[in-house]
Amino acid sequence: MLNDGKVRAGIVGAVDLEQYDYRKGSKSQVRATEATVVERIPPRVRIREGAPIELPHIMILIDDDMKTVIEPLAQKTSGMTKLYDTPLMQKGGSIKGWLLGEDDKNAVLSALDKLADIDAFNKKYGMNEQNALVYAMGDGNHSLATAKEFYERLKRTNPDKDMSHHPARYALVEIVNLHSPALEFEAIHRIVTEVDGDKLLSFLTERLALSESGSIGGQSFVVLHGGSEKKMYVNNELSKLSVGSLQTALDEYVKANGGKVDYIHGEEVVKELANKANSVGFILPDMQKSELFPTVICDGALPRKTFSMGHAWDKRYYIEARKITE
Repeated sequence: MLNDGKVRAGIVGAVDLEQYDYRKGSKSQVRATEATVVERIPPRVRIREGAPIELPHIMILIDDDMKTVIEPLAQKTSGMTKLYDTPLMQKGGSIKGWLLGEDDKNAVLSALDKLADIDAFNKKYGMNEQNALVYAMGDGNHSLATAKEFYERLKRTNPDKDMSHHPARYALVEIVNLHSPALEFEAIHRIVTEVDGDKLLSFLTERLALSESGSIGGQSFVVLHGGSEKKMYVNNELSKLSVGSLQTALDEYVKANGGKVDYIHGEEVVKELANKANSVGFILPDMQKSELFPTVICDGALPRKTFSMGHAWDKRYYIEARKITE
C-alpha cells in the first residue's frame, strides 16, 4: 500500500535475459522504454561481478487492460503462504508478499502467453508486427541492462559452457499492470539555460512549425519566456509524443548552438526558473498510459526523461533478493 492509501499490486519473479534487448529498435519481448545510456553500464557490471546475490530495483509494465494476470490473485491471498508484512520507512507505506502456488503460477504464465499472442497483439494495437512487446520497462532499465551485459560477458568468457540454466541468465523484477490505479504518469518538463531565448524559439517555430492554434488532441506544450506564457501547437511532428518532438528539436539546437537542458518535476519550478536571464521553460502535457506501448512499438523508445511514475517514496524498496552465482 502506498503512502496515499492506493494499493499497487505486482508479481515478483525472474525474467529471462535472452528475451531482453535494450537497444533502440529492439523487437524482443522485453524492451526498454527510454534510451539506455551505455556509459552507465560498466561501473554497475563491476559491482555485479563481485556480488553473490542481486537486490534490484526493477519494475516492468504489462498492458493488461482486461486484468487477467495480476488482479485475479488478489482474491486468493487468504489461501497463500504470507512471506512478509511490514511497514516501510519515510512515507513508503507498507508491503505484503505472498508465495504463489503451482496452480497460480501456471495461471499467470498462461495469461502472459495470451498477451504474447501475435495475432491478438496486432489486433489490439492496429499493427502488423512479427514479435509482440509484452514487457515494457517502467523503472530500473539500467539495472536490467547491467544484468544483461553481465550475462552476455559470462557467455563470451565461457564459450564451451552450457549457460541455459545459469542463474545469471535471469534477473529479479516486479511485474505491474500498466492499468493499475496506483500507477500514475507525470510529465517531466524542460528548462533550457545559457541560450538566446529569442533565437531558440525562432528555431523551434520553424523546425516544429509551431503555431498558437491547433487541433484538439494534437501535440502541444507551453512556452515560458520573458515573462510570457503561451501554449504552442506542433504542426511538424518529429515523434508520436509532444515530448519527443520537442526533445528532438532541442537536441539539434543545443548541439549546434550550445545551451543546457535540465529536466524538471513540477510546473511551478519551471515557471520560477524560466524567469531567469537566458532561460526558456517548457511545460509538457502528461503522457497518457495508452500512449506507452504504441510509442515504444513504433518509435523504438521514448525520449529520455519522458515521464515519472509517482513520487520517490512510492518506488520499490529492496525487499527480495536472488542468487546470481552457481
